[in-house]
Amino acid sequence: MIIIQNTVISDDVRDNFFVCNLEACKGACCVEGDLGAPLEENELRILEQEYEAIKPYLTEAGRDAIEQQGLYIKDWEGDFSTTTINDRECAYALYDERGILKCGIEQAYLAGATTFKKPISCHLYPIRISKYEDFEALNYDRWGICNPACAFGGELGVRVYQFLKEPLIRKYGEAWYSELVQEIEGSAQD
Repeated sequence: MIIIQNTVISDDVRDNFFVCNLEACKGACCVEGDLGAPLEENELRILEQEYEAIKPYLTEAGRDAIEQQGLYIKDWEGDFSTTTINDRECAYALYDERGILKCGIEQAYLAGATTFKKPISCHLYPIRISKYEDFEALNYDRWGICNPACAFGGELGVRVYQFLKEPLIRKYGEAWYSELVQEIEGSAQD
């Protein structure tokens, strides 16, 4: 386990390999699971402010689900997540011409329609954050649909923390990420 500031990082983040392989999984993480993508409280306001800019990048089914259920839902534990279509795929997801699910929020971002890239939980996947009173725990989430990503990361020699450099910096900052790299790569040389 690695501890940096108020975060506890699982050794799995250091030890496991991972590079998304959308050609293999087709974006299944946008469909599989019990709920939509976890949302942080500040992301609720962002969705409220940015929805009109994001809306043109969503499917009709996604827009309908959002119209009926709202921009996000609150689960039985009081946590927020993205709205889903028929309790399956994320309402913000859409299929590209190759049948791969993409994030409509990210498509709006790439087109310059919004400054919100996508929910941090999606950007950080396969890391999941558990929040506690005094710290956050970063754990590697093992999921069979990501086996191709693990194999691809292994082939390329890219570990989870390296693959997730951009979202880790987005969430915790450049200095935090530099400290993480120093902890991991410094301890590897010892």
